[in-house]
Amino acid sequence: MPGLVLPAYFSYYKSPVKMVGTPEGGIKAWRLSHDTGGWEPADDLIEEILFAVGGEISSLTVDSFVEWTEHDRGRYLRGRGPVFALYETIRGIVENAQAEGRQLTTKELALVRGIRRRTFVMFEEELQRAGDPAADPSLAEQSS
Repeated sequence: MPGLVLPAYFSYYKSPVKMVGTPEGGIKAWRLSHDTGGWEPADDLIEEILFAVGGEISSLTVDSFVEWTEHDRGRYLRGRGPVFALYETIRGIVENAQAEGRQLTTKELALVRGIRRRTFVMFEEELQRAGDPAADPSLAEQSS
């Protein structure tokens, strides 16, 4: 598609989707699984996303994609280990601010974003070890 720069990141009905180039010059799409936190093939969404951006479909920066992915993983997944302890830390920060009826402070927001970049790398590295072909921990290095 002319003008499309890959990789590209999207929110599709509030679910993170990434599109990457294939060695053959094609496009492959992956959607975050709320059940596993891994990436599910989503090639069937490519045309809809590319030709219907607007409304429930929007383009994301790398930083927003990492944030959205980790927001969803922290919201939908439960488990044990370091990643899940960090998700609990984020949940505590957010719930404390909500209980006080306020937005996150600048420091809290920076802390949450930093933790999410860290959990993104940790989760993606684990997905890579498990053989998930769409896992890419290096994305967090590209976010600010």
